Amino acid sequence: MIREATPGDVPVILAMIGELAAYEREPEAARATEPQLKEALFGTHPAAFALIAEAAGAPVGFALWFRNFSTWTGTHGVYLEDLYVRPEARGGGHGKALLAALAEICVARGYERFEWSVLDWNEPSIGFYRSIGAQPMDEWTVFRLTGEALHDLAASPRVNGA
Repeated sequence: MIREATPGDVPVILAMIGELAAYEREPEAARATEPQLKEALFGTHPAAFALIAEAAGAPVGFALWFRNFSTWTGTHGVYLEDLYVRPEARGGGHGKALLAALAEICVARGYERFEWSVLDWNEPSIGFYRSIGAQPMDEWTVFRLTGEALHDLAASPRVNGA
């Protein structure tokens, strides 16, 4: 079963984010707190949304997403930030069901793109994504600006002294 997350799901979503970070070999990088996640998902102006996959009434996976926008199509899209299914539930169709629910959101709302990133070494996920018809964007490279470089750029001079 796939359902929308509720505020009561925040602790389990946070726990699964930690499990995902450990799987992706960066457990120390997952620093979000329950209050941050609750505000992001259920605050006055939600920044993100989440779906929960359940089996026998227990959460076994989640998908956390947000809207993006394409200037080329003039429409919103879905960017999948995290997709995670607990190891004991893998192979049960929960990942595909979460993706299908997000695809349904796209179609129902007229969104033309559904995108996400995957680590190059994550062959099981890459194979799974290809099996549902997803195509890698081989000509694109993801860039990220964080930490000191982000602060340096923010403090750099702008045109006309702004």
